[in-house]
Amino acid sequence: MTGAAAHQIRRGGIIAAGEGSRLRGHGLSGSKPMVRVRGRPLISHAVDRFRAAGIRALTIIINEASDDCRHWLEHNTGDLDLDLIMRTTPSSYASFALVAGRLAGAPAVVTTVDTIMPSADFRGFVAASARFPDDAVVLGLTDLVDDEAPLWAALDPGDGRIRRLGGDGGLHVTAGLYVLPARLPTAPAAGFARLRDYLDWLVSSGAPVHGVVLPRVFDIDRARDIAAAERAR
Repeated sequence: MTGAAAHQIRRGGIIAAGEGSRLRGHGLSGSKPMVRVRGRPLISHAVDRFRAAGIRALTIIINEASDDCRHWLEHNTGDLDLDLIMRTTPSSYASFALVAGRLAGAPAVVTTVDTIMPSADFRGFVAASARFPDDAVVLGLTDLVDDEAPLWAALDPGDGRIRRLGGDGGLHVTAGLYVLPARLPTAPAAGFARLRDYLDWLVSSGAPVHGVVLPRVFDIDRARDIAAAERAR
């Protein structure tokens, strides 16, 4: 079954465990989730997008050095059902797996903290996921490509299925947004070095992975990304 009734997403996750070393290299201090864009921390933008989508149950992972983010969450999420994981992980995949494990049992939407996009587009992404099968993983894609190592996605325009991830070019790149089914395919016990390796494995193994193209998503990794997102008001 597909459709809105099958995809009533009421739970979400935010992956915010990165160290933000590239941003610190550009002179920005504090943990990555607390980097300010348009006067507010990245974590504030992410949490508000979930509020705008009507999602109040959130699992958030931050690393053990992010006391500033922990303090912010303690004082700004009283209206939410917050499940906070404070752990320093060895990889982006390890962070994703922890969050996905906590969300298993019901469909959920997960985002990385370093994405900046309009709340209306985030709501549209969640709504658009309803047209895909219940067992599908849905990735947010964008044609705004300004990343040192983008993950390209070959999207079938007929059925919205992602046929290939990776390569040297294309029309769309992944945008740090994921709708997860109630049960993900069982990953190899050895795990993966990076989240992108896991996503590539999903596509290569034949799991149903679909894409929704979003008009404009900024990936905040460098000082110039902050400036670009702020110019795009």
